[in-house]
Amino acid sequence: MDIKQELNKTSGFGNLELLAKQVVEGFISGMHKSPFHGFSAEFAEHKIYNPGESTKHIDWKLYAKTDRLYTKRYEEETNLRCHLILDNSSSMHFPHVKEHSVSNLNKISFSALASAAIMNLMKKQRDAVGMSIYSDTYEFYTGEKGSDRHHHMLLDQLNGVLDSAFAKAEKKTNTYAHLHLIAEKLKRRSLVFLFSDMLQDDVEQEQLFEALQHLKYNKHEVLLFHTYSKEKEYNFEFSNSPKKFVDVESGESLNLYADNIRDIYTAAIETYFKNLQLRCAQYRIKYIPAVIEKGFAPILTTFLVERQKFV
Repeated sequence: MDIKQELNKTSGFGNLELLAKQVVEGFISGMHKSPFHGFSAEFAEHKIYNPGESTKHIDWKLYAKTDRLYTKRYEEETNLRCHLILDNSSSMHFPHVKEHSVSNLNKISFSALASAAIMNLMKKQRDAVGMSIYSDTYEFYTGEKGSDRHHHMLLDQLNGVLDSAFAKAEKKTNTYAHLHLIAEKLKRRSLVFLFSDMLQDDVEQEQLFEALQHLKYNKHEVLLFHTYSKEKEYNFEFSNSPKKFVDVESGESLNLYADNIRDIYTAAIETYFKNLQLRCAQYRIKYIPAVIEKGFAPILTTFLVERQKFV
């Protein structure tokens, strides 16, 4: 059964841990089609063997099953630290949904479930994870830990973000200020994942990249999951009936026909996205499109690739 069909059996995000587990299981079951073929059989206990390493800990039974060399990983070797950062400004709650579910995602629910799935993978590897949530205020911060209690506390925070979405007031983004605070708080080298729609003007974006540089200066590996709706925000797929478009952060609005501005809009957004990617390359920040219509495989694949490099 298709993983999306399986997930849709669970209505809403009431059990985020179960949904994250199903996302990960569906992803791992498809890994035979990826460069990680054979990796999932003993996922939590093994790492790929690198030529030149000692052969003392090679798992020959797993080699017989997969025809690939893996070494047994011991608990003290598994010391990845990862910090998840979620932009919780009002624009991240687009498109509007009446109930969060896997078949009905907006940017914040996609980010929350993607984060929970990453946490599930990290729990399997006994890695330490921390989290920050911000909008116009610094809503939540906790450092990196690997305990079950800590894991469940983070899931509660993610569920709280979703539960409060429907009563959410207009909240702008103050990404750069909060990233500077996070950079000051993170004392040990970590993978830093930022989920954000990156909707800033030129001045705000310049400040944001200065803050990301602060994290890079402190030796963290920074990955930007640029979260957006391909249909609505990139392709501007709206019918040509008259519509009122409202800025969810400022409350300003425009009445217009979508067809009248679609070409101008799509040209402008394409230029904006290309410039954003170029800035990330300039600052050596890994840019990953997190398209809510495309599912979680690109997110989890990126995590596994970066984890292999990091540990």
